[in-house]
Amino acid sequence: MASSLSPPEVPMELHRLNREKLLNSLRDHLSASSRPLDGVVFLQGGEEKTRYCTDHTDHTELFRQESYFAYLFGVREPGFYGALDVESGKSILFAPRLPADYAVWLGEIKPLSYFKERYMVSMVYYTDEITKVLHDQYQGKGRKPLLYLLHGLNTDSNNYSKPAEFEGIEKFETDLSTLHPILTECRVLKSDLELDLIQFANDISSEAHVEVMRNIKVGMKEYQLESIFLHHTYMFGGCRHCSYTCICATGDNSAVLHYGHAAAPNDRTLQDGDMALFDMGAEFQFYGSDITCSFPVNGKFTPDQSLIYNAVLDAHNAVISSMKPGVCWVDMHKLAEKIILEALKKGGLLMGDINAMISVRLGAIFMPHGLGHLLGIDTHDPGGYLKGAKRPKEPGLRSLRTSRELLEGMVITVEPGCYFIDAVLVSAMENSNTSSFFIHEQISRFRGFGGVRIESDVYVTSNGCVNMTKCPREIKDIEAVMAGAAWPIKRTSIPSEMGDS
Repeated sequence: MASSLSPPEVPMELHRLNREKLLNSLRDHLSASSRPLDGVVFLQGGEEKTRYCTDHTDHTELFRQESYFAYLFGVREPGFYGALDVESGKSILFAPRLPADYAVWLGEIKPLSYFKERYMVSMVYYTDEITKVLHDQYQGKGRKPLLYLLHGLNTDSNNYSKPAEFEGIEKFETDLSTLHPILTECRVLKSDLELDLIQFANDISSEAHVEVMRNIKVGMKEYQLESIFLHHTYMFGGCRHCSYTCICATGDNSAVLHYGHAAAPNDRTLQDGDMALFDMGAEFQFYGSDITCSFPVNGKFTPDQSLIYNAVLDAHNAVISSMKPGVCWVDMHKLAEKIILEALKKGGLLMGDINAMISVRLGAIFMPHGLGHLLGIDTHDPGGYLKGAKRPKEPGLRSLRTSRELLEGMVITVEPGCYFIDAVLVSAMENSNTSSFFIHEQISRFRGFGGVRIESDVYVTSNGCVNMTKCPREIKDIEAVMAGAAWPIKRTSIPSEMGDS
């Protein structure tokens, strides 16, 4: 096992530019609303957790910074707060005041000057000074200081961002509605520095997926493949976090869309003839990747496996070829469904008119999830639904994590799939509206097949897109790599315009 990659330096300039982007957007909003250009953006960072009622830090979930706070400040440590003065543009961090004897357990207690230099902020104080420092920002203005706090709905989780809390907050005027939509929209479009980190996460994850392909063998456990992936991304990429819980599904487990959770811990033994579906992506310095590869455990595709795999690959490639600014993501989902249905009809599993299949939403039987989602600091980055936007209600479409038109600077996953899920398939084959489309005896041989998903992370350029994921996708390439052929992953950089990468 080796790697052609090494972790790049991470410039804190990235987060300084993110702060500048937010301040410019917020000032534009306030001007358009005829509101004064003052107030303080105020965010609370994440807290380290203990395991239930014990004093044991929950190392099963290594501390990872809250995403909005990470976006603006890049702070790795828990217990921080951050502020941005709207009028002056000054950035302030508030660090926890740690007792001197903590040095025994945590190493050197860093002075405030360390955080000021490391995170490129204007000032750093202790968290017990928040009230005094923020009041000082408003001296002479004759009214209570105004704090813009983060509070708003995440349309993926349906959870609300938690506004900052601190002792003395009642002395301030607070605004809970302005900041969240503006900051969320800032995160939707990526800067060149952000793209560099997402690209590295893709490069090291692509390389790790290839290592999994090369090392997989009948008789292994699913978790052993997860271990190979995690080792490679950490050993060679310095990726201490994954973007999400690894999905290492084989056989009929590959029809379980979020397999790999605590009750299904990637522990099946691989069988000859299984298809594998491995959805795994490393995170580097907060920025993530989300990649799925599907291939036969024994390294050779059967005709049936080729039929389903190529149906999904054709959908994947057609969507990427069609992506550019202004394209509606709902239309891309429908395109993927159509291509998969056409392939299943050509392969003798379905019959009838394709448009009639589409009208009864037959595509959702085989692909019940959405085509993809925004990607960045979160695997499911926020901003998929603008305020007032309606989520589609039809099967399949209602699972879309965004219905937006594509914009230059977005990073979005393209992840069509085709699954044979008994709970869905049997019902559709018995339903009078859909049963006539199935060639029942042919479909029956795919019971227990599982599923195929192909997922790449794609950056939208001014006139097209760039696929940031570098895994082998064609059947001939996958079989060659699994037989030992070279598949070099070179460090890549993202062009600002459409071009080779």
